[in-house]
Amino acid sequence: MTRRALILIEGHTSCGPRYIQAAQRLGLNPITLSADPGQYAYLAAEGIETIRVDTDNLDALIRECSRLRATNGIAGITGFAGEDESVSATVGRLCRHFDLPGPNPASIDRCCDKFGQRQLLAEAGVPIPAYRLAADAPGVESAAAEIGLPVILKPAVGSGSIGVRLCRNVDELAEHTTYLLGGKHIWRSAPKILVEEFAQGPLYGADMMGNEVIGIYVAKMGDPPHFVYRECTYPASLTDDEDERIADVSLSCLRALGLGWGPTGIEFRWTKLGPVVIEVNPRLHGTPTPQLIQLAYGIDLITEHIKLAIGDECDLHRRHSQAAAARFLVPDRDGTLDWIGGNSRAAAVPGVAEVKFYVEPKTPIARKGNCRDFMGYVLAVAPSVAQAEATLQRAVDLIGWSITPFPNE
Repeated sequence: MTRRALILIEGHTSCGPRYIQAAQRLGLNPITLSADPGQYAYLAAEGIETIRVDTDNLDALIRECSRLRATNGIAGITGFAGEDESVSATVGRLCRHFDLPGPNPASIDRCCDKFGQRQLLAEAGVPIPAYRLAADAPGVESAAAEIGLPVILKPAVGSGSIGVRLCRNVDELAEHTTYLLGGKHIWRSAPKILVEEFAQGPLYGADMMGNEVIGIYVAKMGDPPHFVYRECTYPASLTDDEDERIADVSLSCLRALGLGWGPTGIEFRWTKLGPVVIEVNPRLHGTPTPQLIQLAYGIDLITEHIKLAIGDECDLHRRHSQAAAARFLVPDRDGTLDWIGGNSRAAAVPGVAEVKFYVEPKTPIARKGNCRDFMGYVLAVAPSVAQAEATLQRAVDLIGWSITPFPNE
């Protein structure tokens, strides 16, 4: 008997293989539709069926899915946002067309436009930073003056902290405005810049499936002006009242934006006024979030997401309660990576769950101040947060690398 197909729109270098494996465990045949299947090495390595198609062309996707439905039968459709979250809206439109479970594409569209997202959250009374929208340098300057420095500049559409920077003075403001509008930043739509108040305080995130809060993490970032994750820990050490406040604000975000199907990731800063929403993403938080949640609570969010997509009932109850922490390996300079090692020794530390390197020797390292800077990560699990973080530190201390700076031109 032919296995029903799970259609995956595009791929994902980190969590893509986990979706493939989860689909196969559920007895499904994963088929990837991509504009360039070759960019996802795991597809060829695992012998996964791929089809080249323009994934920006909804009609072309509908034709291909119709053909697959006639030959394979389609159990469900999902996909990967990556740096272009419009993929999630495309998935929603395909699901509507084929009468399959999926996200509301209009809600996804509202989330992808960060200015529109801010407007809807503000109208619903959700606490957010002060914000303005600008399309040119005078507009950015005027918005920053109204809000007051320091401010954060970010593209109104995008993800992964790409193009996001803290501007502490007028010189940094002018420099980053020139970067965003001067041709160096790749825009997927008309250039629009969100100018935001710099909300200061600890960084937290809520991971949700449907209308349920699965877990709340606390994170640490590198030094300004960029926002690059350095560490992430589940669960966040919160009082019952703080936990409840974040959960309440998270549910308010879903209502304001018309979300509530599938995964959602929400980021907060805990300011003097309490939790302030930085961003609502209508997707899973990226790797290694799914692994951390599985280590901490025994919930496989990827499998449960697929079950939702094929119309099965998902199971979100916690099977245990541990602490899980991740440390991201981030270079301290640009140059050529001479060597990186210690992963085997780090992996042998009791309590270490995974050590992953993304880079190999001789790789050019050019820091961009966003998620593309990661050279890898280490995951640890223990009965308490303190133990997990101590285990993580022992493992990271065993990892090393050397980078030779690029020669001066």
